[in-house]
Amino acid sequence: MSSANTPANASALEAQLRTLQQENQRLRRGLEELALLNELAREIGASVNTKAIIQTIIRRSLHAVHAEQGVLTLLEPEALAPMKTLVRTRVSSAQQTAFHLEQNLQGWMLINKKALVVNDPQHDERFQGVHWEESIRSLVCVPLLIKSELKGILTLYNKKAGEGFSTDDQRLLGIIAAQSAQVIENARLYEEEQKLMRMQQELGLATKIQLELLPKQAPKLAGYDIAGKSIPAQSVGGDYFDFIPIAGNRLALCVGDVSGKGLPAALLMANLQATMRGLSLTLASVGECLERANRLLHQSTDTEKFATLFYGVLDTEKHSLSYSNAGHNDPFVLSLQSAPRPLKTGGIMLGLLAQRTFADETIALAPGELLVIYSDGISEATNVLDEQFGEERMLAVIQEHWRASASALVEHVLAAVHKHAGSAPQADDMTLMIVRRMGE
Repeated sequence: MSSANTPANASALEAQLRTLQQENQRLRRGLEELALLNELAREIGASVNTKAIIQTIIRRSLHAVHAEQGVLTLLEPEALAPMKTLVRTRVSSAQQTAFHLEQNLQGWMLINKKALVVNDPQHDERFQGVHWEESIRSLVCVPLLIKSELKGILTLYNKKAGEGFSTDDQRLLGIIAAQSAQVIENARLYEEEQKLMRMQQELGLATKIQLELLPKQAPKLAGYDIAGKSIPAQSVGGDYFDFIPIAGNRLALCVGDVSGKGLPAALLMANLQATMRGLSLTLASVGECLERANRLLHQSTDTEKFATLFYGVLDTEKHSLSYSNAGHNDPFVLSLQSAPRPLKTGGIMLGLLAQRTFADETIALAPGELLVIYSDGISEATNVLDEQFGEERMLAVIQEHWRASASALVEHVLAAVHKHAGSAPQADDMTLMIVRRMGE
């Protein structure tokens, strides 16, 4: 018998063959992993859409380790509730429950920030007392880290064929997570930048709308001195004022405050202005005008949108003011001979309820008397001690500068508000309209 055919040599050859087969299998698996990682890098690197990137990562991960479900949880720094994306494979949604990352599991990952394999969830000592879905047979979690900060968690459920997840599965998913973390973060930052740019564009449009709505100058009427000004707390505010000429030596006066800020407030303001300009020309009473405006506003906006509005019609021949106040700050009529008179007649804010009536009143304006219409941004302006400017300060400033023109009085009041507020930021717009009947 040849020495080459001895049992010992045959065993040695078989051992070498097994070693070569194992090495070949390892190399083949390595090539498959490399191809997977290259394809993943190519796919997610070509996208700036966070949702699409997450879906690609989960889909590739499921294929790589032969799992049934995957969840990628992004941890939001400003919110406790994370964002989840779920992908199912090979099992219809009617047959399979959508799994979500257990709070205990998320807490473990937040503390440990390392990969975790659980191949027997129901009996794992690390998670005693946790109620697992009965259909969860196994799971593996890997962290998405950027500079040791946990940004997300990739979790895969149920290795197919009933097997448990291996250390090779854990290692490969760890590489995928490391490769994906910065890509996801970059995509999120890009989306935030795009969102900010859209907001700035909307803000620019809203600013343009508001500037077009506000009067360029006050009307000049014989026997009257009139001025108005609005200063938004943000680039675009919710305050609105208008002068609307009406036939018969009459002038409609509007000062309002619409809910919200930015573009929605600007659009609501445009709606309100168009409504009031149209209704003012109908020659209906001021109360009827507000009733119609209320119905139109309620029909054209949702229930969360509303507006306060003081609406008055000044008759320069009769020297009278007919007015109705829809939930706005009470204007004042001032004179040197008597105490300030608040104008309270009216009703609730516009747009809240479809059917409301608004009372109106007509008062006389004596020579020298002053009508002051303002928004709560003036009376409620606060300083660093949280003290409000208040109506008394506003009226005191006007009394102090009584002989000044209407436009100068507006500037005196606004300057006093700014001095009172100091460095304290203001959350509301400031609007002031002054109408003086010339005389004494």
